[in-house]
Amino acid sequence: MTESSKVLVKLEEDTNASYGCRPEKRPVQEYIRKGIVNLDKPSGPTSHQTSAWVRGIFGVSKAGHSGTLDPKVTGVLPIGLEEATKVLQGMLHAGKEYVCLMKIHQDVPSSQLKKVLSYFQGEVYQRPPLKSAVKRELRVRRINSIELMEKEGNYVLMLVDCAAGTYIRKLCHDIGLILGVGAHMQELRRSRAGPFMEDTLVTLHSLKDAYQLYLEERNESEIRKAVQPMEAAVSDLPKIWARDSAVSSICHGATLNAPGVSKLSDGIKSNEVVAVMTLKDELVAIAVSQSDSKKILAMNKGVVAKPERVVMDPDAYPKQWKTSRLI
Repeated sequence: MTESSKVLVKLEEDTNASYGCRPEKRPVQEYIRKGIVNLDKPSGPTSHQTSAWVRGIFGVSKAGHSGTLDPKVTGVLPIGLEEATKVLQGMLHAGKEYVCLMKIHQDVPSSQLKKVLSYFQGEVYQRPPLKSAVKRELRVRRINSIELMEKEGNYVLMLVDCAAGTYIRKLCHDIGLILGVGAHMQELRRSRAGPFMEDTLVTLHSLKDAYQLYLEERNESEIRKAVQPMEAAVSDLPKIWARDSAVSSICHGATLNAPGVSKLSDGIKSNEVVAVMTLKDELVAIAVSQSDSKKILAMNKGVVAKPERVVMDPDAYPKQWKTSRLI
């Protein structure tokens, strides 16, 4: 969902300021616990080691990354802190974008290269490499686009937009086979993972400096620039905003029913992954819609969305389902 997506109002309602908090207004320690660092992973360490360094910088008990990058690969590596690790689990299947430097073993004309690259747009078959954490079975992955950015001799720079789990190293190898000259991946950088892009990247050094500034001078400004609220992870998902009276029941495992809906994104389809939000724009849960937007808008009763992963603390909003018929 983009910022300009139309929002449909089902029931105008204010939110109670006595509980909950807009994500950007959270006290700094809570902001960190519910934060995501869009880290510019350096070449060398593993994704696991990089996450451990981030965990050490903030002194938190838990940090986890979304989508492993090989040690030599650089770029976008979203790392969730404490409670935000729940959100990143839902990002594992989000689309990715890579800038790849491929070396072809014998020079070919650009026209021939472009033609072969076009063959790989769409669904492709891939088998994970020998050094892989997953079972080596033949899999189907989708490549949305391959753009030839630059070619100089045997070196080819290309931009690849693809589904999660696509092996770029294998893609380069297969391109070389079709070209008939052989090829391999020389360098790789991830430029997007789901909604996280290069324009919000931070380095380990700047992250350390930002937290040190907070510890020494209680200056929160750099921390709030370096760390994003966990809600950033669902910025591209369609949304349903629940009334205050419905939030606690969802956190305790209930479905979101029609009377508990205040507003929703236009264009929601049935059986689509959505983000359930409070009226303060806090993430409550990742859910699956049970109807489309037009039907939800007209519904007076019935299930609107079934939560798959609850993110919010069950005690963040008061229990009201025993006294209210709105949930």
